[in-house]
Amino acid sequence: LFLCAFLPFTFAYSQTKVAITIDDVPNTTLFEKNNYHSVLLDVLIANSITATIFINEGQLYKTPAFEKNLVLLEKWSQCELFTLGNHSFSHSRYSSVGLDSFIVEIDSGAYFTQHFAKNYQKSLRFFRFPYNDLGADSIEQAQIDSVLTTRGYLSTPFTIESSDWMFNYVYDYYITHGDSAKAREIAGLYISKTVELFHFFDALSLEKYGRKIDQIYLCHDNTIVEQLTNDGYFIATLEEVLEDPAYSQPNHYVKKWGVSWFYRWMTEHEERIKWMKLEPDFTLIEGLYDSLQGIK
Repeated sequence: LFLCAFLPFTFAYSQTKVAITIDDVPNTTLFEKNNYHSVLLDVLIANSITATIFINEGQLYKTPAFEKNLVLLEKWSQCELFTLGNHSFSHSRYSSVGLDSFIVEIDSGAYFTQHFAKNYQKSLRFFRFPYNDLGADSIEQAQIDSVLTTRGYLSTPFTIESSDWMFNYVYDYYITHGDSAKAREIAGLYISKTVELFHFFDALSLEKYGRKIDQIYLCHDNTIVEQLTNDGYFIATLEEVLEDPAYSQPNHYVKKWGVSWFYRWMTEHEERIKWMKLEPDFTLIEGLYDSLQGIK
């Protein structure tokens, strides 16, 4: 049983563009579990959903079937719907491993992807930091920005992320334990909380900028994001959304935590905290996730 997550972005006042960005491609563990079949890949293609995929090449080595995993990565890479991005080799946190080690992560993370990009006449200009950790301070951030610029990468922002990895963990737990009713509840909660976040950041955008900024939605290659539909939101490419002038604003947030770019654009920490406290409440799913991991 798979969760097909329909995201009906029914905002009465919205015609905003949204770019779908998918981290941690390819999910080779799920690929193996599903008898070497990627449901998400098939659904995105069947529904002609454009997305930018951020690749962890270290995933190719997580299961014994390296050759099959490489074929899967090529299938993702060759599809005209998808723009390619680098997500490092092994998803290390930049502020933890340091500059030199992270440079290795960047370079080794695109070994096969560069080959596929060339074969299928695609660019490879987007990079997304694991955990959206851009560095623990302004010095670390400036150092890695210089490295990315030298290599022709653009550090890729996001505005909305609804912890799909957490919902997916809880969802998979209930599926594995035969509780499909609970799993459906988690699916519904994920959808409602994601829509709440879109409403929230649209409201923030309207108050702060007087208009709705085009959004970049961050999700992952897992069982909880297998079908995306829209009503009122226009799914656009990452390149199109980045044309919104809001994305030319500087980053004023110089800590390691992976916050929305709406917060990074704020100059005052007090304003940032004010809005963060108004975000939709995720304590229910956080509590379930912690309890299932044995965290009290």
